[in-house]
Amino acid sequence: MELRFWGGDWGLPSVHPESLVVLAYARFVGAPLKLNPVDYTWASLQGFGPILISKDEVTTQAANILNFLRKQKYNADYVLSAREGSDTLAYIALLEEKLLPAMLHTFWVDAENYSSLTRPWYSSHTPFPLRYYLPGKMSREASNRILVTKGQPPLYSLNEVEAQVYKDAKECLNLLSNRLAASHYFFGEIPTSLDAFVFGFLAPLYKAHLPKIHLQEHLKQLPNLCEFCDRILGAYFTENAEGSSPAGQEAIDANLQKLTQLVNQESNLIEKMDDNLRRSPQNRPRTLTTLHPPASSADRDSSQFLKP
Repeated sequence: MELRFWGGDWGLPSVHPESLVVLAYARFVGAPLKLNPVDYTWASLQGFGPILISKDEVTTQAANILNFLRKQKYNADYVLSAREGSDTLAYIALLEEKLLPAMLHTFWVDAENYSSLTRPWYSSHTPFPLRYYLPGKMSREASNRILVTKGQPPLYSLNEVEAQVYKDAKECLNLLSNRLAASHYFFGEIPTSLDAFVFGFLAPLYKAHLPKIHLQEHLKQLPNLCEFCDRILGAYFTENAEGSSPAGQEAIDANLQKLTQLVNQESNLIEKMDDNLRRSPQNRPRTLTTLHPPASSADRDSSQFLKP
């Protein structure tokens, strides 16, 4: 099974929430996935989320991929009771209804965050010429989704909806914090699909270097949720917890290699220019004739005083 997903940054294996959900769940259950971080998901023109390829079957979207893994007997919820299973569905619906619109607004609609962080990151990870089209398309889709889910009377515009969106998100974070309390995971000591969803939604908000930290600041005031994200990163993603992701490091190495080549080319060019200048007839050094003034009688007389 091969999983294609957006690459990582900020100490995360992926910056994409749905990709993080699938990655976390796969680590929880030990699913043998071949991880393939890609820039633009060419195989799925209808979406930009994670793609699971198993033989000739292609599955998209986090919920569908988790269902597919369950059918392959990779089930993180086998320890849950019927009531806990119902609570899982309820909390996942709460995340999508209350927290997701604020996440979309924070990363894709807020002008400062979008222009300073989101658009540059996705543009740099998308090949030409799609880098000039894809981030804008994703931003418009985020705006439309917010208006469809939250734009009810008397709220019709994004400016009118913004306050309600962040109010709902803070209430959702408070509910999650109260539900988690002092436990390691939401249903005890073993992570389940709910933990994967909560981690996927919270980790980018927790780790991203956002210029405008309105919602991020509220999350950091809930230490048990921050510790929850750090716990999963430390237990299941140790290769990403202390530095950049492998995909990010490869990009850094590639940029350093290009910079080194450029510097070497400029150094060779400067050396050639110096050689040409030295060989030019107009710039050949001329031998200067040293003029010796005739010694005067006064000089001859004074020189006699210097002799012993």
